[in-house]
Amino acid sequence: MNKNDLVAAVASSTGLSKSDSAKAVDGIISSITASLSSGTEVRLVGFGTFSVSRRNATTGRNPRTGEAIQIKATNVPKFKSGKALKSAVN
Repeated sequence: MNKNDLVAAVASSTGLSKSDSAKAVDGIISSITASLSSGTEVRLVGFGTFSVSRRNATTGRNPRTGEAIQIKATNVPKFKSGKALKSAVN
């Protein structure tokens, strides 16, 4: 399922127009992104938790040359599924 499929599914399940559903989906995505950017986790009970994790700097290798390179530390988004989502999938 891609974003257009999600918008269509939201439109059919809620009775909203596709343009209103697209605004709702975009609003949810931008709200989650803004919360994660500010360091706040997002908990959706039954669905899961979005959070930010810190990945430390490491030393890697360039596959072409074998040369050692420094990979800088970075923040990465993380998702942990909730109990209801896990049971719906299994």
